[in-house]
Amino acid sequence: MDPREVEKRNERKVKAAALIFLVIAVGLTFCVVYFDSLKRMGTDPAYARAWFAARQPYGALVYVLLQALQIIFVVVPGEPFELAAGYAFGAVNGSLLCLLGESIGSVAVLLAVRKFGRKIALLFFSEERLDRLKFLHYSPKRLFIFAIIFMLPASPKALLCYFAGLTDIDIHKLLIICTLGRIPAIVTSTISGSALGDQRYLFAVVVILITAVLSAVSIAVYNYICERHGKDVK
Repeated sequence: MDPREVEKRNERKVKAAALIFLVIAVGLTFCVVYFDSLKRMGTDPAYARAWFAARQPYGALVYVLLQALQIIFVVVPGEPFELAAGYAFGAVNGSLLCLLGESIGSVAVLLAVRKFGRKIALLFFSEERLDRLKFLHYSPKRLFIFAIIFMLPASPKALLCYFAGLTDIDIHKLLIICTLGRIPAIVTSTISGSALGDQRYLFAVVVILITAVLSAVSIAVYNYICERHGKDVK
């Protein structure tokens, strides 16, 4: 390989690592300072709405950062934050902020896994859960299958994102899937949160019930796909 090309690749890796470190450092600092507030936001959307509203215009940027960190560290379920986005910013703006934050988080995850390998994924997921997706290394239809299971509302998107980084699938294609595939789940959550914020409780309950049914179906589909294609690589 051309030495200049190697040098450019190494330079890109250094920049990617620096960006990931910066996002994590800033995010961790923020989390330490506002730990009590963040803990309450996870269970109290009304508090989250008031907290962000009182901190405009940078409240939206803070939310994007928090959502990105939630994707990276896989510590807190994303649904409470998505509900809070709809509650605090409305369905449309909340969806856009969610999508932006989760996209940034997905970029960081994919770059980190491509840089440091399986050991990064093992910080958050067991060998068993990762091995269940190993068919995505070999299946000739793996990109299509990955897109399908990622779009399922209740599929384990954090696990899928980390595992995707372990494959040799083009990272640009993965980023598109990891961004667009989150839209269905984000929209249903932010619509529910917005309805709660507007005190349209019946509508919110209907949306939540529909989401629950779709989630149950999507989990069944996800398990079926993993079991069916997993047999081909045993």
